[in-house]
Order: sequence, then C-alpha cells, then structure tokens
Amino acid sequence: MDLILVNLIDGLVTGLLLFMLSSGLTLIFSMMGVLNFAHASFYMLGAYFAYQISLALGFWVALLVAPPIVGVAGALVERYGLRRVHKFGHVPELIFTFGLALLIEEVVQFFWGKNQLPFEEPEILDFALFAISGNTIPAYKVFMIFISIAIFIGLLYILTKTRVGLIIQAALTHPNTVETLGHNVPLVFMGVFGVGTALAGVAGVIAGPVLGTFPGMAFLLGSIVFVTIVVGGLGSLPGALVASLLIGWITTFAASYNLEFADVLLAFGLERPADLSESMLADAWTLTLPQIGPILPYILMVLILVFRPYGLMGKRSV
Repeated sequence: MDLILVNLIDGLVTGLLLFMLSSGLTLIFSMMGVLNFAHASFYMLGAYFAYQISLALGFWVALLVAPPIVGVAGALVERYGLRRVHKFGHVPELIFTFGLALLIEEVVQFFWGKNQLPFEEPEILDFALFAISGNTIPAYKVFMIFISIAIFIGLLYILTKTRVGLIIQAALTHPNTVETLGHNVPLVFMGVFGVGTALAGVAGVIAGPVLGTFPGMAFLLGSIVFVTIVVGGLGSLPGALVASLLIGWITTFAASYNLEFADVLLAFGLERPADLSESMLADAWTLTLPQIGPILPYILMVLILVFRPYGLMGKRSV
C-alpha cells in the first residue's frame, strides 16, 4: 500500500510536469491550428535561460524572468517566421518548426556546450516534506504539483471566463468578424504563440533541476508531448491534463513493478513452450514490465487513434 501511495505521488508529479509542457502546445493548436515541432525546444530554452539567470540572481528570479524571455522569443518566431509559412498549409509549418528545433539545439550547444549543467533546485525547497515507509517526498516535488495546478486553473479561467479568452477563441473560428469588431487578429495569434512557448519555458525552469539541463532534454520529451495531446484530444486543455496524468501514472507504475510478461501470457491461457529458444514467443516470455514501460504511452496512443480518433476529450480528429 505504501508503494502504491509513493507511485501515485511520483506519477502525479510526472504527469503534471508533462501537462505544463503540453498545455502550451495545446493552447497553440486549439487557438491557431499549428502543431509546433519546436515546442520542446522552447522548454529546453527555458531551462538554459533559467540556469544562466540563476547564477547571478537566484532561482526565484529565474523562474519569473526566463519564461517571459522564452515567450518573447516564441512571439518573434511567429511574427517573422511562422506567419510567413502559415498560409501555405500544415506541411510547411511542420518543416519550419522541425528545422527550428534543430537550430535551437545547435545554438544551445554552441553557447553552453554538450555537457549537463549544474542547475539545482533552490535551497529553501531542498528537504523532505514527509516520508512514507522510508520513502521521502521532496518539498520541490510538491512545489511542482502546486505550480502545475495553478497553471491549469489560470488557463481554464482565462479561456472560458474572460473577454480575452473569448476574443482568442473567436479569432480562430471567425477571424474576419473579430477583425471587423476592431481587434488585431494577427496580434492575437502572435500573443497566443508567445504565451504557449512561455508555458513551455515555465516547464523547463521547473524541470531543469529535476530531470537535468542538457542539450538532449528536448528530444527526450518532444515525442511524448505529442502523444499526450493526441490521447487527450487535439485542442482540449482538460484532455491534456487527463492524458498527462494517465501517462505519468502508467510509466511510473510500470517502472516500479517487476512483473514478467510470461505471467500475462499464462493468464490468457498461453502455455510456456517446451523449447523456449526455438519459439517465436521467446523474447515475449522474457520481457518484464519495466522494459516495456517506456512504450506503453505509444501503445495507448495507437489504441486511442483506432477506437477514438478525436482523443479522450477532443472535438476534432487527428
């Protein structure tokens, strides 16, 4: 029971961290219809900018300053790059953002090198908040949970209860009408893209001390972010939250229980072959749950695409 509680907390932290990253991409897609392949690269920039700022001004100043810098960079990318290719369709957008991701990675390696940076959590949160049967829960993880929940509540409130949110949503479906009412639609889109990348920057600042700050950090989370928004439903903020938590718990529990795949096969009535070395099921019988854990989110995505193409809470199919 204690191990289950620890896994629930760890999975919650992992899922909410994934939500912080995917929420910005969900916002950009739901408002603009743009799948940003470079989104995880802005997450990486957030971590690197925060590290550099923290050297002089500390972690808390970095948390406040780094995300707006990333957001301004994202807004400039939309204004002077993405806007020019947006009119040509999704394929040029994907090619542009994919090239941008490669460019950002090269820039990061040029200025900060290829080694992992010593970006650490603030000293004030460097302690165990409580323990469960010898397993300590760091205060920094609880801090990450509260930041993620605050982001979700804030975004949901802005998009559904404020005038700004209504203008943003109307600009996507009825841009000519919104422009007739006196609103600058291109400026709205630029702001949305900037806010989305700033959210990725927040995720980078928070995750950098825990997951490590190194040039490959964008690659590690880049694919799983797209899995998250597909599972949750393209453009659905609540769907992104549900999918993030689901993936976080799946991967956490899979890594914690050394269950052999042979037990699963036996449960379905498949008998162990007499000569295991000559059987096509030889590899399957020797697999364990931690070994297949990293691919479980992708299996979930395939099942979602087959049985529910618009995701758990989405309104448009992939």
